[in-house]
Amino acid sequence: MKGKGIIIRGWAPQVLILEHKATGAFVTHCGWNSTLESVTAGVPMITWPIYADQFFNEKLVTEVLKIGVPVGAKKWNGLEGDSVSWDALEKAVKSIMTGEAAIVMRNSAKNLSKQARLAMEEGGSSDSDLIALIEELSSMTF
Repeated sequence: MKGKGIIIRGWAPQVLILEHKATGAFVTHCGWNSTLESVTAGVPMITWPIYADQFFNEKLVTEVLKIGVPVGAKKWNGLEGDSVSWDALEKAVKSIMTGEAAIVMRNSAKNLSKQARLAMEEGGSSDSDLIALIEELSSMTF
């Protein structure tokens, strides 16, 4: 398979794929779990939201965190999503894989990954917040 890509149809071990060193980018619908998995893996995203909160998640990834490129989906069109042209997809792939902006985006994604992992370690902000939540709920009487 050297020099060739792989297409997996159906269920795929997404976290393992995202953490593989050969993964250069992730085409995602911007669901929250997929977004967090990509951030944790340090992989920049090509965003293709379909409905609900995915459009807000896309804004976070592309405009705030600046670790993604949109394909141009703009409207919630049921579960089918908005149609996107091949040219738009090709442009997004090229922009996330080549050039100076792609290098900056990849470095930003790697830095964000380090921050996310530190937050989840013992004593990190996510760890501390979870402990505080458990203590708060444990103190309540029902």
